Amino acid sequence: MSWRNNATRQTSALRRIIRGLDNNLNDQAMSTEFERARAARLASLRSAMARAGIDAYVLPSSDPHLSEYLPGHWKGREWLSGFTGSVGTFIATAGFAGVWTDGRYFTQAETELAGSEIALMKIPGAASQMHIDWLAANLSPGQSVAVDARVLGLAGARMLQDALAARRITLRLDVDLLDEVWQERPALPGDAVYEHVAPYATVSRHDKLAATRAAMEHVGAGFHFISTLDDIAYLFNLRGADVSFNPVFLAHALIGRADATLFVGEGKVPPEVRERLEADGVHLAPYANAATALSALPDGATLLLDPRRVTAGMRAAVAQGVNVVEAINPTTFAKSRKGEAEAVNVRAAMEQDGAALCEFFAMLEPLLQDAARAPLDEVAIDTYITAARARRPHFVSPSFSTIAGFNANGAIMHYRAAQESCAVIEGDGLLLIDSGGQYLGGTTDITRVIPVGAPSSAQKRDYTLVLKGLINLSSTRFPRGTRAPMLDAIARAPIWAAGIDYGHGTGHGVGYFLNVHEGPQTISPSVPPDPHTAMEPGMITSIEPGIYRPGRWGIRIENLVLNQLVDTTEFGEYLGFETLTLCPIDTRPIERALLREDELAWLNAYHAMVRARLEPLVSGAARDWLLQRTEVF
Repeated sequence: MSWRNNATRQTSALRRIIRGLDNNLNDQAMSTEFERARAARLASLRSAMARAGIDAYVLPSSDPHLSEYLPGHWKGREWLSGFTGSVGTFIATAGFAGVWTDGRYFTQAETELAGSEIALMKIPGAASQMHIDWLAANLSPGQSVAVDARVLGLAGARMLQDALAARRITLRLDVDLLDEVWQERPALPGDAVYEHVAPYATVSRHDKLAATRAAMEHVGAGFHFISTLDDIAYLFNLRGADVSFNPVFLAHALIGRADATLFVGEGKVPPEVRERLEADGVHLAPYANAATALSALPDGATLLLDPRRVTAGMRAAVAQGVNVVEAINPTTFAKSRKGEAEAVNVRAAMEQDGAALCEFFAMLEPLLQDAARAPLDEVAIDTYITAARARRPHFVSPSFSTIAGFNANGAIMHYRAAQESCAVIEGDGLLLIDSGGQYLGGTTDITRVIPVGAPSSAQKRDYTLVLKGLINLSSTRFPRGTRAPMLDAIARAPIWAAGIDYGHGTGHGVGYFLNVHEGPQTISPSVPPDPHTAMEPGMITSIEPGIYRPGRWGIRIENLVLNQLVDTTEFGEYLGFETLTLCPIDTRPIERALLREDELAWLNAYHAMVRARLEPLVSGAARDWLLQRTEVF
């Protein structure tokens, strides 16, 4: 049989070589065509700037709702630059073009911007304002900067205005050159809105509106304007499909003391849903009328606005005689603190998600071990893992685009495999898989790394250090109200001790059948430890330390955790983390000698819980895989 296996391997290798040659030729042709198109788009933008008398044009990664993930209509930065990351600011002048982004995207941006005149401008974190400093330093007094106020956050607009005014540089907020240069700009999405209902919606729309009005009353506001899509979806118990992976819909909302107005595209809300909204005092109005409604507020009225979650354009629309109170959206706090009924649903969703992953890995690992198999590439991972989740009850969609990176591609933090350029998974190394699902009862986000062939001792060391970081923070207790960014160093400590660091935050808030990234809590050194970042019971946050060696491999291990009260002492209330994610952490790449006894105990206790919770939900090969991967280590 050995000669047949050798022949099969040789034939497979020959096919890969031929496929590689064909792909290289196709890639070269596509690359040349794309570069021409990108250069033409930039030239068109510069011509429009010249006609409008604009010296610098700023294009943030944003929309009128300051969303992280955007509908196609507002992906202008991606269309102009070719950089597809979710965070970045594009700036063009007559002689310069650049994209400012953070460490999560350095490798990706270098690849996607290669061959163009567009420079990668590296910033230390997503909240950095280095592009503002660059504008102030590189433009001359009397010159002008333009940005569309409809997609520029109010807080960012104020910093930009202050920096440019100090240099006597004019800021124009009334210009949208995209409409002029983007001839095939996508239309606004028109998907229908639907209700999130019991038992998954655990608090009624009526009660959520009442709680919001109580918070308004507390600051003396008779009106409250909301633009952020997850806040709106939460408050009205509605969901949609206007943004990929996030079950939200385009809308603004104006809340009054007795009623509310939801500004949404005509025809998006079905008649039966509209009737139930009206019964709760919620009236519908055209999406485009939100700014007009703000300008029509009566003199002397008091309006609550969140300066971090509203655009400069909407703020400018507020009538001059209106008193404005600036504070965080009450719904941002409310939706971050999951109640016990929501926690029960999330635990059930995690069990279904974990069972789906057992089926996926039980299918995947034999494929990777079969030397005679057809080549398996990174794109296939997304197909298989989504199919496994889709077989589970109450699954709606992935919660983000699956990241499957083998060896060097794993070092690209937000890597997305494409069929024409993805890696074939063969040989020795590590496969990083970051994926998640949207379920009616919760949102999941998990990263696991599995060995392919025989990982090196260096890879095992890195893997174990990342695991130590995960365990370190997962085991921590801390005073209630601790600012979330202050916890970041706890996960990094074992990694720092080895002289290593990673270029992203350790954790982000996670929604309840909502955005996979939500605030206000963020475990990250790049986020100021402001009061609104305080950790409170019921918050769900990721813990995801990593190590990335560009061109070689990347490792990240991620669980979601729930804040819970664990103790009350004379020094106050203390919180701890309940680990929600249920999926074995592969022990094969662990360098056992690097783990302390308490760390081994944590890992074994976690695996015992995973086995107990998931075993009733799986059978056959999936059960066998679960039992094998949760053996005492």
